[in-house]
Amino acid sequence: MTRNIWRWSCCWVVGCALAGQAEPVADVVIYGGTSAGVVAAVQAKKMGHSVLLIEPSRHIGGLTSGGLGMTDSGNRTVIGGLSREFYQRVKQHYDQDSAWTLEKKADYKFIKEESDTLWRFEPHVAEQIFHDMLREVGVEVIFGERLDLKNGVKKDNARITRIVMESGKTFAGKIFMDATYEGDLLAKAGVSYTVGREANAKYGETLNGIQVAHAKSHQFLRPVDPYITPGDPASGLLPGIQVGGPGQDGAGDQRVQAYNFRMCLTDLPENRVAYSRPEGYDPLRYELLARYLTPTWNDIFGNHQAMPNRKTDTNNHGGFGTDDIGMNYDYPDGDYATRERIIKEHETYQKGLMWFLANDPRVPAAVRARVGPWGLAKDEFVDNGNWPRQIYVREARRMVSDYVHTEHDCRRTRVTPEPVGMGSYNMDSHNCQRYVDAKGHVRNEGDIEVNPGAPYMISYRSLRPAIFVKVLLTATSLKSGRFIWTWIGSHALLTP
Repeated sequence: MTRNIWRWSCCWVVGCALAGQAEPVADVVIYGGTSAGVVAAVQAKKMGHSVLLIEPSRHIGGLTSGGLGMTDSGNRTVIGGLSREFYQRVKQHYDQDSAWTLEKKADYKFIKEESDTLWRFEPHVAEQIFHDMLREVGVEVIFGERLDLKNGVKKDNARITRIVMESGKTFAGKIFMDATYEGDLLAKAGVSYTVGREANAKYGETLNGIQVAHAKSHQFLRPVDPYITPGDPASGLLPGIQVGGPGQDGAGDQRVQAYNFRMCLTDLPENRVAYSRPEGYDPLRYELLARYLTPTWNDIFGNHQAMPNRKTDTNNHGGFGTDDIGMNYDYPDGDYATRERIIKEHETYQKGLMWFLANDPRVPAAVRARVGPWGLAKDEFVDNGNWPRQIYVREARRMVSDYVHTEHDCRRTRVTPEPVGMGSYNMDSHNCQRYVDAKGHVRNEGDIEVNPGAPYMISYRSLRPAIFVKVLLTATSLKSGRFIWTWIGSHALLTP
């Protein structure tokens, strides 16, 4: 599946400031306090550069501190640098008896005394570690500033001179990096990018584009009627099912793999917040799942991973799960209002799903008994109603540079030029659409889970955007379980 390295690294250089600006000039200005942004800031500071880290929200760490506590790490021998240091710090934290407030350390099977790393953690612990890393090297973090999407990038020819926030504040720098999931600075700077899926034919791939034949995981495993009135197409489709077929296998489209929230749940009564029925709850939204569940078959909670202190990282699983399939297409290129609407819809859907599973009489009693004892962790996301602050943006904009990382690089069927990093996780994309097949049953489309078999190389050329100037920087990405160590250096300046 073609995915430019933007999906993994999130960090790239977009320009250079001219000397003599009125406002203070930092060597490196990083927009986005995701895990990628944090470690890029830390490394740049360690190398002696002045750094400004700008985070639009009030929290740092992105998904790593937003509920994704079970790291999909692939081959861990390729994880080094600041990535590995993060997990070493996680282990150091949980080696302390004081860290185990809700569970006995001896009862947690994933911590190994002989190891110097731990790959599972609570959200608030991850955020504190990131704060510690930034504080120790003296990185200044500016919270609550969003890029002005209309006039936010000021350039002199191809060079960025400053960026402008919605508040009117400006930040000048020698080097600018976009470490957000959305890539707004990338787009507004004029860097080429794409959204959606390329056709297989574009890069000679097999796992790109529409994937009907390959979509076997997280699939409906038995026939389910899609119509509001079973058997009656005239009654209309149930919510979440699109009109029309999926399209031709391998063809490109603008669909984006589904988003969700990585919930941090617990079954400890003293730390549990019961599921609440969200405002805007629509029982019909879950009728499809009600028809799918049976007293003897209940494919839910299949990706319910144990974190320390009796908490979880609960992710999507099954044919109908926490992924809000088909509801995020407008997110990548959307303005802030559009994205906020989409985020709210996903929150309502997922909160409603948990309420439905725990309370609705259409759900088999065995399922309600299994889901009901769980709830949101009371001591996580305390300023957001215990709900994760960060939606799981699995992909949005993807930079298109001189070299595009494709399935061929992951499978190592071609020589990756100028390798500066490594990846080891699966070629992994979640479902993109839900439709009615030729037999009149519901199907999901888009899921790809293919293990490349071994770690693979990542090219420097795929990290280099269309606007680029001399920079010497090490950046490490923790995003979505894809880890790379990157050393960037160039004298080239390209016009977008």
